[in-house]
Amino acid sequence: MYPEEMVQPMREELTRVGFRELRSAAEVDALLGGTNDTVLVVVNSICGCAAGRARPAVALALGHNARPAVLATVFAGQDAAATTQARSYFAGYAPSSPAIALLREGKLVFMLERKDIEGRDSYLIAGDLIRAFDRFCGQAIAVAAN
Repeated sequence: MYPEEMVQPMREELTRVGFRELRSAAEVDALLGGTNDTVLVVVNSICGCAAGRARPAVALALGHNARPAVLATVFAGQDAAATTQARSYFAGYAPSSPAIALLREGKLVFMLERKDIEGRDSYLIAGDLIRAFDRFCGQAIAVAAN
């Protein structure tokens, strides 16, 4: 673990743009298990690709008109229980940090892993997020009754 005073500015990059920080497993379950909204979860990290790519990409994408109803973040390597619990909602994906997940009605619908972030420009990553927002965060998808 890094000293909190070193990590705090990295936390604030997301909380400043509206993210709710989840610091315990109970907070993760209360939010992710208890909403039918779309939720964007960022697994934050101290690494360079979080700082130079993931966090800036998320901030850019949130300027789009379609966006998730709820923004949440956990910090890998700092808040271990919260991070482990958040990752339990990302079925089929290995632990990754940074990572950006979009859940709708409690189900994972879109995921960017470290391999999708590392080495890519933040504008390209933001474009991926915007396309996911357009697909999953617009009007509620109506289900026709037959």
